[in-house]
Amino acid sequence: MLTSRFCWCVLCPLVGLALALAFLLAAPPEAAAGAAVKKGPISFINDVAPILKENCFACHDAKKRKGKLDMTSYANLRKGGDKEDPITPSKPEESLLVELITSTEADRMPPKEAGDPLPKDKVAIIEQWIKEGAKLDTGLQPQTDLLRELRVRWKPPVPPAAYKFPVNVNSLAFTSDNKKLVVGGYHELTIWDAALGKLEKRIYTRAERAYAMVFLPDGKLVVAGGRPGQEGDVRIYDINAGTPKLVNGIAVLDGVNDKAVMVKELVETDDSVLCLAISTDGKKLAAGGCDRLVRVWDLAAGHANAKVAQTIENHADWVFGVAFTPDGTRLLTCSRDKTAKVWDLKKKESVLTFPDHQNGVYGVAVSNDGKVGFSVGEDNQLRMWNATGDGKQIRPLGGHGKAVFKIAQRLDAKNPLMATCSADGSVRLWNPLNGQNTRTLTGHTDWVYAVAISPDGNLVAAGAWNGEVRVWKVADGKEVKAFNASPGYVPPKKK
Repeated sequence: MLTSRFCWCVLCPLVGLALALAFLLAAPPEAAAGAAVKKGPISFINDVAPILKENCFACHDAKKRKGKLDMTSYANLRKGGDKEDPITPSKPEESLLVELITSTEADRMPPKEAGDPLPKDKVAIIEQWIKEGAKLDTGLQPQTDLLRELRVRWKPPVPPAAYKFPVNVNSLAFTSDNKKLVVGGYHELTIWDAALGKLEKRIYTRAERAYAMVFLPDGKLVVAGGRPGQEGDVRIYDINAGTPKLVNGIAVLDGVNDKAVMVKELVETDDSVLCLAISTDGKKLAAGGCDRLVRVWDLAAGHANAKVAQTIENHADWVFGVAFTPDGTRLLTCSRDKTAKVWDLKKKESVLTFPDHQNGVYGVAVSNDGKVGFSVGEDNQLRMWNATGDGKQIRPLGGHGKAVFKIAQRLDAKNPLMATCSADGSVRLWNPLNGQNTRTLTGHTDWVYAVAISPDGNLVAAGAWNGEVRVWKVADGKEVKAFNASPGYVPPKKK
């Protein structure tokens, strides 16, 4: 089972990430609004549909259809399930929907095991909408997919100019010159001078969280992320383009609307995308996430002409990690289903499964020759296994005292390097040729969720739950810089 904290802040798009934000960020003005019923006509798509999505779709979507009721379109809602139309226009007191959301009995919606009953202000909105005739908004079709329509209409908030609370770091990456770090924030990417810990740029994004990022050979940045339980995406950014504006003296780019900055959207899904990998020749990109799918894009004709080459459904649960073999013919993947797997991209088939973690597997990597797989997970272990023949474990390498969240690797013929990060607050460096732990990097005081190796192999950076980013030299383990990657955040004074 995932530890609750890991689930909240990194994965439970991970249902709990939205909950964790209550602790990380000041509530936006709209979230703090009172319970007063809206004045004026009630809109189905703007007022009612969001309530249904948050409280009903989990059980009443096109797949689950509890009670044979699908509520993800107006037409299907009005069809009802194994009972009649749950709405009697103009008569909320005779509507089954109102009866169920106000019930104190076992038939209450949402059910008692799902949590508290629907708040009175939301009940009042639904009642008022029915009283007004339960109308569908002009311009919408009865069969319109409400999930997609709500997603299209949603506008991302502007990140705070100065954070009141630290924002946890789920991903980071060095730029190609080894001098800067791109760090995932709250609806933004931040760019820092790695040696000075100085904020240089902020790029606003639609995604609430960036869970993975990789640079393409041409310098464009691919980012996977999303809003937990709402949407996911893989987008490509030109971090050096666009016309910046200054906010508190820092250059800010619009990665939401400026097509010079957000240059390509590769995919949009119903939940977060959690991992990325690029092949060594830069011609293939893979991503996996909460929909259990792994998508592989062909980038041979450039990112502007990227096309999905394969969509792989090889896991029974969320996909947390992906890694190409050096020759690009196979793909290693890992999942919350407690397995790591190897997929043959040419034959389009699964060739082996590694089950020895017996718990969630969060990251995968592969040796220079593609014959040895490495994986980490909730069992606190880095494990080394045969990635070609029988898939059997070679040996567990241990190394951490708590769950291990990520593996970063540098596939270099002379000096290959792997780095792992953990809930135990440490980052460990490994020689993938012999599986030896060569160095332990310390200094973090919280769970470490993200780790990256500089392109030249000289630096390692890691980010933690409390917003801290630390950078070390690989050669001697000395810390280069430590800073909090939450723009404007001022930590409380110690008593």
